[in-house]
Amino acid sequence: MQDDKPVLGRRGFLGTFAKAGILSAAGLAPAVKSLAAASVAPEAHAFLCPPYLQNPAPTAMTLMWLSNKPSYSWIEYGETAELGLKAHHSQAGIVDSYNRIYRIRLEHLQPGTTYYYKVFSKEIAEFRPYKLTYGGTISSELFSFTTPEEDPEQVSWLVMNDIHDRPASIPHLVSLSKEPYDFVFFNGDIFDYQEDEKQIIDHLLTPAAQAFASQKPFIFTRGNHETRGKFRRELPDYFDHPWFFAKTWGPVHFTVLDTGEDKEDTHPVYAGIVDFDEYRRQQAEWFKQVAQTKAFKKAKFRVVMMHIPVYHSGDWHGPMECQKLFGPLFQQHKIDLFLAGHTHRYVVHQPVEGKHAYPVVIGGGPKEGARTIMHVKADQKNLKLVMLKDDGSEVGRVELKSRR
Repeated sequence: MQDDKPVLGRRGFLGTFAKAGILSAAGLAPAVKSLAAASVAPEAHAFLCPPYLQNPAPTAMTLMWLSNKPSYSWIEYGETAELGLKAHHSQAGIVDSYNRIYRIRLEHLQPGTTYYYKVFSKEIAEFRPYKLTYGGTISSELFSFTTPEEDPEQVSWLVMNDIHDRPASIPHLVSLSKEPYDFVFFNGDIFDYQEDEKQIIDHLLTPAAQAFASQKPFIFTRGNHETRGKFRRELPDYFDHPWFFAKTWGPVHFTVLDTGEDKEDTHPVYAGIVDFDEYRRQQAEWFKQVAQTKAFKKAKFRVVMMHIPVYHSGDWHGPMECQKLFGPLFQQHKIDLFLAGHTHRYVVHQPVEGKHAYPVVIGGGPKEGARTIMHVKADQKNLKLVMLKDDGSEVGRVELKSRR
């Protein structure tokens, strides 16, 4: 994380003393001493964001959070507010510690059960080969979450896309939907580009956690803007799932794909360091395997979510590659619903003969008056999607009957 406070290297350190000598002659040395003291004052140990939930399962849930100092961290949890259980993460006999990004998966949970929890981080002030010195311990407030049922009769979720570094949009849009939901899906371009850790914390993790994510999990997939910027490689560290994956939740089989960039790999802005054509091709081959699974074939509804629409998104290179690679596969394997963003124009495209035998729903853009949130609910027979604009008015609806 980029620290807002100045960090003095050797030259800066010596330069400060040189300036102090000059200012001393002018009678200004006390002010310089105060400035120097302030710049090296120790920072209090603190959480950088509230805990947020990831990767839900009937018998497991991942909790993540960050602090500003290397720590040993753990979770205390239980089926009552008294807690009573403790978990940390270890691998190959070594407990995760002396880090600032914490990822702990609670396992052996009971399906459909509410758990209470608090997270703890104990600062590691000094870490020598044979001497470890702890600092203070900080703890969160008490939160709770509920695990999914083992085989639920229904599932519901919210979908947001194209927030583009406007963090206030997250709690505002979530507040518009009055229906219950199991998780939230961020369908790409939540950021303009990846600059540093502070941006991820301030523009996604904190507003999401304050709005819902300490009690309800979220899933995040990249848009084309998340592939840009010097911090793009670090972005996966803040989530507990791959960029593309398949998951069944009750009557719905979800396929999440990562559509990559919207321009040619050879475009000058990428400076020769992207390879999204091959990446999309690999995902198309992977989807062919997913479509042969029992979970996909037996699902009451097959839903695909990805940032760039497979149709109705212009003729740039990325959208056309998505259309060429994925369009025939989605048609062949009879998906039921497709959710996307990218165009900044909210719309529901009904099935088009010869192209897509399923609705293509595209969420809105980042500006006030164009922002949208979708609420989707499916049971064993019906799926219903309602898309709301940021003033709460309905701007799209899909109602489907299961074909299986």
